[in-house]
Amino acid sequence: MGLNEKISNSAEKGLGAAKEKAGHVLGNPDLEQEGRVDQASASTKQAGEKIKDAAGEVGGDIKSAAQKLKDGFNK
Repeated sequence: MGLNEKISNSAEKGLGAAKEKAGHVLGNPDLEQEGRVDQASASTKQAGEKIKDAAGEVGGDIKSAAQKLKDGFNK
């Protein structure tokens, strides 16, 4: 996951938590709900970034295994 995405997602999650808390304190259920939605959105984005990272690692492992197999046949 890129550092910019991590920072952006963390900031979005933190702001969402602040909105939720402010909505609760102010008795504003719309703001409270908006904060929960922001937090859920940030969590979903972070999960997507982690999936992309994992897919990249698997792709690298497959390429490495294929190269080893190819090298074995060429001996």
